[in-house]
Amino acid sequence: MADEIVDVLIIGAGASGAAAAWSLADTGMHIMCMEQGGWTRQSEYATNFRNWEVRRGKQLQSSPNIRGLKTDYPINDKESPISIVNFNGVGGSTVLFSAHFPRFHPSDFRVKTLDGVADDWPIDYFQLEPYYQENDRIIGVSGLDGDPAYPDKKLPLPPIPISKMGNVIGRGFNKLGWHWWPSDAAIISQAYEGREGCINLGPCNSGCSQGAKSSADVSYWPLALRKGVELKTNCRVREITINDQGMATGVIYYDDEGNEREQKAEVVIVACNGVGTPRLLLNSRSSQFPDGLANRSGLVGKNLMLHPWNVMDGFFDEGLESHLGPQGSCVLSQQFYETDPTRDFDRGYGIQVTRGSPPIATAINGYARGDIPWGRGHHEAFRKHFGTNISVSICIEDLPELHNSVTLDSDLTDGNGIPAPRINYRISENSQKMLAHARIKSRELLEAAGAWKIHDHGQIQYAGWHLLGTARMGTDPNNSVVNEWGRSHDVKNLFIVDGSLFVTSAAGNPTTTIQALALYVADAIKKNLTNLFD
Repeated sequence: MADEIVDVLIIGAGASGAAAAWSLADTGMHIMCMEQGGWTRQSEYATNFRNWEVRRGKQLQSSPNIRGLKTDYPINDKESPISIVNFNGVGGSTVLFSAHFPRFHPSDFRVKTLDGVADDWPIDYFQLEPYYQENDRIIGVSGLDGDPAYPDKKLPLPPIPISKMGNVIGRGFNKLGWHWWPSDAAIISQAYEGREGCINLGPCNSGCSQGAKSSADVSYWPLALRKGVELKTNCRVREITINDQGMATGVIYYDDEGNEREQKAEVVIVACNGVGTPRLLLNSRSSQFPDGLANRSGLVGKNLMLHPWNVMDGFFDEGLESHLGPQGSCVLSQQFYETDPTRDFDRGYGIQVTRGSPPIATAINGYARGDIPWGRGHHEAFRKHFGTNISVSICIEDLPELHNSVTLDSDLTDGNGIPAPRINYRISENSQKMLAHARIKSRELLEAAGAWKIHDHGQIQYAGWHLLGTARMGTDPNNSVVNEWGRSHDVKNLFIVDGSLFVTSAAGNPTTTIQALALYVADAIKKNLTNLFD
């Protein structure tokens, strides 16, 4: 059964799909977005309930393999030390992200020129800068202007308070003479555009019951819907269809009742993240594209980047109340962000200081470490550890490598029989050297700040939340999947706007850059409407 043709069909209603839909609505065209999940009501978030830590362990677990909702698809990541985490629904993974919101540096777009590794992007920071600004304004980003690690930028809202723990770790940074700055956060620090400001509940990555976190469902989507964008939920797209001329004609999808349907479109935009996008393209095989749609370069699914992640906790004597405040947003340091020829690795890493653990996690983790016993002595030990820990997370810049890839699994399928993605990934020698260096520096920082005990969690398994690089942009069709403004080299009315566009990964959380790219691609489409398919 075929539905009425639309002008533009966007697949995916997460960070990038929402931004692109909002921007393209200015054209007055019929814009439709399809999302395989549904809306998540704020009243359903775990933090509305006293047993929120228990509730979030299943329903809002970050791994789809553990969560196992009808709207999820399974992922075979057994051949990766980093497990994939994502969320399917309106707002995508921004529903569960921690809202730490650093931009790329200008150098991140020129790593081949500057450092002789990987590849340069076909665009630069200053081309994206107005879209960074626009994105900050639309969703409401809080931060402190003047960070010397960046070109000058102005944020629409004052910073989220760093609180007692920020002051303690700040003294540690100062003692060492390292860069640090309050984190930019996609969390509104005060009332903004009809939403109330953050009230320091803490567990942002369980869904924000307050609505202060600027996830795409509460920031972009209300605006896009008011502009007339049509959003269809619970629609699982199986493949993108093409005609004899090699142009995309729409998609085959399953509705909520499992019926196979067809949606025709003049333009198709993919916004399914760095795993979902190559999965869809690889499953869209035809006689013209036997290896997957838009894959004449052979690079669809290749060069997967995941940001290896290390976490170290320090415990302090002061009553820091470190469990309060936005979980992923306190301060960051970019002291070791850029390449330093005196070190034995290329590029660098970011240091992200995050809040302490909530009560049940404190007790369970303390018991696992042998610090907090059950029975006699439990309460005394618990008081020493609850609200006193500061976490130092390390975000390693993952350089692109062809063997790190997303392919289609030969056996595993989703609920509609569509092949699941299979992840083949290993942490490079360069990243291993960075992790070793970062662990030394994390301990040095916590000691300088006065920690009486330090626990190194090591490299984190469930840290595959940054899914990048599997349909990279570039000017050479032999070395990229899309051109410098997101259009497929092979299919002239097919565009990509998500993290799979990334040429390199930088050393920080990518969502603000993903959204800036989506706005940039949408703007390029609007500017080229008269000759879009030339």
